[in-house]
Amino acid sequence: MDERYWITTLGCPKNEVDSQKLVGRLTAGGYEAAADPGEADLVVVNTCAFIDAAREESIDTILELDGLRKNGSRLVVTGCLAERSGEELAAALGEIDLVAGFGVPVEMKTTRRVVRAGSGDAAIGAATQSFDLLELPRPSSGAPWAYVKAAEGCDRRCGFCAIPSFRGKQRSRPLASILREIEALGAREIVLVAQDLASYGKDRSVTASQHDLARPGIVELIEAARECVDRLRLLYLYPSSLTDRLVEAILSTGVAYFDLSLQHASGPLLRKMRRWGDGARFMERISHIRRLEPAAALRSSFILGYPGETEEDHDDLLRFIEEAELDWAGFFSFSREEGTLATSLGDQVPASLALERLTECSELQESITARRRGSLVGTACEVLVDSPGLARSYREAPEIDGIVRVPRSLAAGWLGPVRLVAASGPDLEAVPDSVLVGGMAR
Repeated sequence: MDERYWITTLGCPKNEVDSQKLVGRLTAGGYEAAADPGEADLVVVNTCAFIDAAREESIDTILELDGLRKNGSRLVVTGCLAERSGEELAAALGEIDLVAGFGVPVEMKTTRRVVRAGSGDAAIGAATQSFDLLELPRPSSGAPWAYVKAAEGCDRRCGFCAIPSFRGKQRSRPLASILREIEALGAREIVLVAQDLASYGKDRSVTASQHDLARPGIVELIEAARECVDRLRLLYLYPSSLTDRLVEAILSTGVAYFDLSLQHASGPLLRKMRRWGDGARFMERISHIRRLEPAAALRSSFILGYPGETEEDHDDLLRFIEEAELDWAGFFSFSREEGTLATSLGDQVPASLALERLTECSELQESITARRRGSLVGTACEVLVDSPGLARSYREAPEIDGIVRVPRSLAAGWLGPVRLVAASGPDLEAVPDSVLVGGMAR
């Protein structure tokens, strides 16, 4: 019988893509998916290390899976925590058989044995030999949608973020490679992701004799990808890169969804974060989008409690949230990350105060989201059914936003018109437009 694997993925959509690439590699090597970790010969934890809570969850998951796995199986830890703190992790957790960053295993001594990359252990080698995750093939999508990573790493140096220190500089994939992956996945919706998606292509070299299109950017990627799929969605756009041309390209896909990485609205605090903009500039861009497409959906995320954040800064953010009326927003307490500018700043905000501010912002946004969702009742839209009973319109990104509940008779992958008939907080209820008679469902 072929050996079996189990992969647990933590963190962001980019990690989901990495795990699917590993699945493709393991499957090509003759491995089969296990029904649960207790049946697996190889157990892989793809970790997150973005903030303290993510690192704690990663370690807890490693220990939990160690308790669930069978005797003789191998436990491999990869992902951001492995890349960022591989040596420390290897030394601290003897339960692990191998800590492997992005294709670069960390030699370690465990309670069982010393494991080295290329040691001849088939399962370890299959999962962790040096390779380029970006360009590995992956299985076709088992869902009607899929994430596709357009680039790895980031060239920005935001004051709170350690990602560039372990993911490295931005490295964009060739356009043709991305298009091949989109077509091979067979999904109806593709969600393009990257640390800095709007900067796609800027890192790729081009000679003076070559035409600019020899180095395609994000607009060229959008224009090419939209021809391959029913829906194309973009996540993680820096507001400073949101040009008129990019806005128009996104709207041309028919998915008027803008995920803008704003982080705050106070100009002075954003400068401390090494970020561009302020509430007024952000509102200019948002107003421009809504002039072009009044029904556009907007999402962002914000950090509360960054060093030096004052009550005036917080009031600026509250005013911005009220004025912007975003459809979706996430709020996070500042996490002190080693190796970032923020660790050297004074005026640290007490955690209790940061949480109080986060709660105030979250409650305000929840009321805005509920109101905006309620205003949609009675309107029609097109939805994609992710699984029986659960669907999304262009307004909802998978896994992070609300959902549209539909009759379970609609099969996964169904894409068609519905009428929104009820709202409950962030979620909506709909029926197929074809079953409406005189405004009543039957």
